[in-house]
Amino acid sequence: MRRFLMPLSFAVVVLLVTPCAFAQYDPANHVELGVFGEYYRFSAAGDANLLGVGARVSANVLPMLQVEADVSYDFQRAFSEGFTSTSGGSVTFSNSNVKRYDGLFGFKLETPGAVKFFVLAQGGATSFVFSPASASVSGFTSTLGNLRANNLVAEFYPGAGVEAFLGPIGLRVDVGDEIYFANRTRNNLRVTFGPSIRF
Repeated sequence: MRRFLMPLSFAVVVLLVTPCAFAQYDPANHVELGVFGEYYRFSAAGDANLLGVGARVSANVLPMLQVEADVSYDFQRAFSEGFTSTSGGSVTFSNSNVKRYDGLFGFKLETPGAVKFFVLAQGGATSFVFSPASASVSGFTSTLGNLRANNLVAEFYPGAGVEAFLGPIGLRVDVGDEIYFANRTRNNLRVTFGPSIRF
């Protein structure tokens, strides 16, 4: 009889507590759309600072758990590289132009309330494109069309942040370590900030 009562009492407690946990959940506020400005510290280029823009979408799967996807584009940045001649040992310097495309998907665990603290765990891919194409729309589309010719590398982004809402409009900032895996592991600081809307 005790073997039967223990699982039964556990099931009763779960059935009583679950509705209370979901009572604060408003299904009308389960999707967020946002845009952001991005700062990215590119460690492989001598900690070059890249700036860009992006967009994200999040959807609740549980009251405090969201799935989230974001894409970003970092504008062209020129930095100096040194090259050593294998024959004479002479060193020459040249400017390289780099742009970055990024896509992430993962989970966001957040606290309830109008001001939400959260942690992120996302995976995805990034592409560093070395291209002299202009920063115009045509340069963007020609570089985007050339992504197949460049290597995409896997990445993992653990991070944390805070977002505050006044009605459906909010502001969000997050910071984390965007780790990509190309020949070796590279750690890169990433900070995003921007508005969002939820519905």
